[in-house]
Amino acid sequence: MNYVYMLRCADGSLYCGWTTDPEARLRAHNSGRGAKYTRSRLPVELVYQEAFEDRHEALSREWHLKRLSHAEKAALIALQSHRCAGSGSDASTGASPEAATGKDLRNSAGPVS
Repeated sequence: MNYVYMLRCADGSLYCGWTTDPEARLRAHNSGRGAKYTRSRLPVELVYQEAFEDRHEALSREWHLKRLSHAEKAALIALQSHRCAGSGSDASTGASPEAATGKDLRNSAGPVS
């Protein structure tokens, strides 16, 4: 399995990456062995992740997520947190990434503008 993830850094910034093991990657980031960006912004916390069967799909999704604004990323994180809190799926809550930001944040087939 391949994962795209976002970390919230101690300074409030967001870092996006991909991995095959999110928990090990989080430990690497927090021990200072992760990305150079996160080393000076410790500690970091995992705030978002998506799973993909194919590495290419995960890398494509990472590329698209990195092009979102901070506010769009925050909306996506909030939407996933809302779902994980047991509030149901998009269909049952009426919530969608589009409603949160006005953009299709789930689509990795094309650029998000």
